[in-house]
Amino acid sequence: MPLGTNVTQLNRTNCVDLMLRAFQSNHVVKTLIFMPGATDEFYMFHRAKADLAGGSASLLDAVNALTNQTLIRATFHPPFLLLHTDEDPLEPLITIQHQGIAARFKQTRFVPHVIYNDRDWDVVQPMLKGALKADIRPWRRSYDSWHFYRHSFAAWDLTGWEALEAVALAGKTSVTIRRNQDSILPRAQVVFEGDTRVRATPRLDALPR
Repeated sequence: MPLGTNVTQLNRTNCVDLMLRAFQSNHVVKTLIFMPGATDEFYMFHRAKADLAGGSASLLDAVNALTNQTLIRATFHPPFLLLHTDEDPLEPLITIQHQGIAARFKQTRFVPHVIYNDRDWDVVQPMLKGALKADIRPWRRSYDSWHFYRHSFAAWDLTGWEALEAVALAGKTSVTIRRNQDSILPRAQVVFEGDTRVRATPRLDALPR
């Protein structure tokens, strides 16, 4: 997967966009996710920077450069490749209160291809709502979504269930799947809330000198 020509350094101005756009459809990894700890290294702490060897670099070269030169790590959580730091939980937190709805989501198709680069909940929520035919909470422009992390991931051919997992991991949110009994016609409801889990504090002494 070519990263692009004349790219000699990955930094806060180009890294996420370059890598998400370089990610192509394949049979092993369906989604490339920059988790909140990884994007914080670029946008909040301004300490993530990785040099690339000359010539045309690949996406694999970029992953290797980040993991060797920054606090960002790579973990394959099938079918996702997670770029994260030590603080990011690597398992999505999903509570199923209605097994039938969860089973339907596993058979539902999400959009064929999506790239979210630093996108907020107001962009993500309508796409989930349309693909899953469900009530997705919180609603757009809701105060309850203000604390969600912005989403940065690229995906190909996800199921509805995989889309929920990807959004939860990218936005550091938990998910509850249930049936909404408040409406006249009960329907599937998916509720996202902040995920307060922290695995560990990244060790600054692990940074290359």
